[in-house]
Amino acid sequence: MLNFNLPRYLPSAEELPDSDETPVDNELQELIPGLLKSTLLILWAERMDWFFGVDMGIYYHPDELPIVPDGFLSLGVERCYDEELRPSYVLWDENVVPILVLEVVSPNYRKEYTIKLDEYAALGVLYYVIYSSRRRRKPRLEVHKLVKGRYELLEGNPVWLPAIELGIGCERGNYGGVIREWLYWYDQDGKRYLTPEEQIKESQKRAQLAEERSQQLAAKLQALGVDVE
Repeated sequence: MLNFNLPRYLPSAEELPDSDETPVDNELQELIPGLLKSTLLILWAERMDWFFGVDMGIYYHPDELPIVPDGFLSLGVERCYDEELRPSYVLWDENVVPILVLEVVSPNYRKEYTIKLDEYAALGVLYYVIYSSRRRRKPRLEVHKLVKGRYELLEGNPVWLPAIELGIGCERGNYGGVIREWLYWYDQDGKRYLTPEEQIKESQKRAQLAEERSQQLAAKLQALGVDVE
């Protein structure tokens, strides 16, 4: 766990930038964590003890630049503490280190497999997820777990994360009209959770089937001379 050595007087989240103001190198750095977050918003709709940040600064010391992963998940925190929501994620306010961070490797390599491994390990992040669609000879998705201060690579796709009670993996799908490989959440049996768009389509399909069955039943009753009105 990182030893903060914090000064006595500390700025609040409202006084700190929400990111490092560095533009993303690739649209996927926003879309992939955005998909994971939007799925959680439905999957955990009744829970108010979690937060998923996208391109948001994590502050561990007021005199140091924040660490800004493409996405991160914290458990045991307030989903939102006022209507203005979080401008940034400040560890001395939250008192909870993110349990998972996600880095989507862009064409401009940002040391995701080297320096950031050490940074997130020092911070105490349990799961470090790296995704690179350009990899050919090595796995595109890597999930690392912090064990005794060092990250160990977990095998499989999807990978079950017991501390979160979710799995994470990659497969081809359609998100926002784009057919390609995306990251998704999975249950313990390896079944993928539907995206919000897929859930809407499933609901529409169920409603249509229910309407068709209702019409078929009404036709049968009418054939038997029953007044369906």
